[in-house]
Amino acid sequence: MHRYRTHTCGQLRPSDVGGTVRLSGWCHRIRDHGGVLFIDLRDHYGLTQCVVDSDSQAFKAAESARSEWVIRIDGRVRTRPAGTENAELPTGAVEVYIDDLEVLGAAAELPLPVFGDQEYPEETRLKYRFLDLRRDKLHANIMKRGAIVDALRRRMREGGFFEFQTPILTASSPEGARDYLVPSRVHPGKFYALPQAPQQFKQLTMIAGFDRYFQIAPCFRDEDARADRSPGEFYQLDIEMSFVTQEDVFQAVEPVLRGVFEEFADGKRVTPDFPRITYADAMLRYGVDKPDLRNPLIIADVTDEFGEDAVEFKAFKGVIKAGGVVRAIPATGAAGQPRSFFDKLNDWARSEGAPGLGYIVFEDEGGQLSGKGPIAKFIPAEIQARIAAKAGAKAGDAVFFSAGPEAKAAALAGKARIRIGDELNLSDKDQYAFCWITDFPMYEWNEEEKRIDFSHNPFSMPNFDHDAFLKLGTEDEATILGIKAFQYDIVCNGIELSSGAIRNHKPEIMEKAFGLAGYGRDVLEAKFGGMLNALRLGAPPHGGIAPGVDRIVMLLCNEPNIREVVLFPMNQRAEDLMMGAPSEATPKQLRELHIRLNLPEKKG
Repeated sequence: MHRYRTHTCGQLRPSDVGGTVRLSGWCHRIRDHGGVLFIDLRDHYGLTQCVVDSDSQAFKAAESARSEWVIRIDGRVRTRPAGTENAELPTGAVEVYIDDLEVLGAAAELPLPVFGDQEYPEETRLKYRFLDLRRDKLHANIMKRGAIVDALRRRMREGGFFEFQTPILTASSPEGARDYLVPSRVHPGKFYALPQAPQQFKQLTMIAGFDRYFQIAPCFRDEDARADRSPGEFYQLDIEMSFVTQEDVFQAVEPVLRGVFEEFADGKRVTPDFPRITYADAMLRYGVDKPDLRNPLIIADVTDEFGEDAVEFKAFKGVIKAGGVVRAIPATGAAGQPRSFFDKLNDWARSEGAPGLGYIVFEDEGGQLSGKGPIAKFIPAEIQARIAAKAGAKAGDAVFFSAGPEAKAAALAGKARIRIGDELNLSDKDQYAFCWITDFPMYEWNEEEKRIDFSHNPFSMPNFDHDAFLKLGTEDEATILGIKAFQYDIVCNGIELSSGAIRNHKPEIMEKAFGLAGYGRDVLEAKFGGMLNALRLGAPPHGGIAPGVDRIVMLLCNEPNIREVVLFPMNQRAEDLMMGAPSEATPKQLRELHIRLNLPEKKG
């Protein structure tokens, strides 16, 4: 007989009744029924009910066992007494009568009980993550993550992609988030950087003549944590393809994500064909470039309507004269809501830094649409009708308004759209609603530095005639700010899963693109010399994308926080409470690295 087990704790069935078995696992729950002990024994594979009474020589050892002790038991499989079966367990029709018990690993008092679904503080859960991972839900999430990664790999290989590994120690990059730097012992005063993404390496792989690359790539960024973003590190499905257009990338990637989501959706619907939405339309219609399409509400621009001379609502007129806009957010069926519904939304808008949310409630009066509410009296009926038509509102609906500078008005309208949809239960949550966001602006105005800057990925190919692009100068500011790029995102349920682009593979276009953003050729050569040299020696047109693995798993596990699908996450302050990282270096280590610390003075 094997030293520890003949079967796992999820394996026994009625066909095993009468046999002698050996199981090893953790004491999940122990119940004392007065001279009879029931031990639910758990391992990675499942749970088996084990029974011991005073007639067994193992009874004394079993009495000493406590929750989460690791034990080995030998015993006989028998059918559970009628009426005590557990249909929720695969092993629920049988139990094991214990003849012998050995303690393999005793456990001290637990800081975090494994049995049950009680909530515990994040600090406790992360410090004792190995205990937290024994709990059913989290354990299942991590296993599902592994299955999802396997499914991604399988579909990529079926699509003709080959998996590569790119360097972890590389050069610092000036764009994006802060780098994590690694001091070099053999090159005093110089530092490696952990890759924020394998961007340049995957492009170089295409320039090297390989055709379809993918990697489940670790990425490292020194940025603050969010519910959908881990501090420090994350994983992405990194993809690159040669001789492709933007449409080719869409056709290669969309079936992979759709197929994986269909495989793990647990009955939820998955968008059959991802709609294409331009960045400009997304910002107008949804107030954000990562729209949640489960919500049916569509924002409309009603600046022209409020700008009419006949409209007497001065607050919005002042906004429009200052160059601002007015956005309308429909609220389907809201006319029947109590006054508190509208007051609560106004209070919420004020908490967001806005003066409030003006609104009109539309009713049917003699077959005519009639607007009611605080601002309706300032707006003639015919203009109310135009507003209702633009917002898609009918009798029984309401329309809320967000006014201000375009970016602020759009942002508030986008948040209001989500809040109104949730308050009125309009969103269809039983689906994974995907879309592509396309045509991102290549450049934006950096108000702080009073200059043109990249708005997204600086390595993207501008969607602009190349000869005309090379002739642009500083006097063409308006034209430059209007240039779109071959950049695209995949969004699911309001979460950005990935960004991608067709790359700028022509060195003269890249030099011009960086020059228009204020980066001289010397900077370009210093920071991206390797890439430029490669582009000068025959680079194919290429493009790619990088869906975030952590976010994919978070969605498919229906978890609101990415921490719930990462094996060993750090806390919000990028600390590993379990292993004690980051930690101080010893004086010897610092000497070897030729580093002297210049720490900030402690306050107080």
